[in-house]
Amino acid sequence: MTKPSSSASALETIEPIGKRVLVRKDEDRKVTKVGIHLPDKLEIPTITGRIVAVSTHVDNDDDYPIHKYDRVLFNPKNGIPVDFEGDNRLFVIPVEDVVAVFRKE
Repeated sequence: MTKPSSSASALETIEPIGKRVLVRKDEDRKVTKVGIHLPDKLEIPTITGRIVAVSTHVDNDDDYPIHKYDRVLFNPKNGIPVDFEGDNRLFVIPVEDVVAVFRKE
């Protein structure tokens, strides 16, 4: 009996290294808060997203209260886009570029 190769059954994942997190950027808005519909070519840049993965370095550092699935506000300037399985909203972001975490009280 032959064993299936481990690469055939293994799922590929992305794990940030160093002081970085993986963020899935929220969709760009097409409608303003007051209900004005924007043309397709005009978008309000969105710099919020959801943490998909946290590097071990950040996870073990108490100075960074960031966890998987947190919704964050981030500076996209130093973000590295990741084309993974057709998802063009993934970015590896230095943890210093995460400027706020949304919390419910």
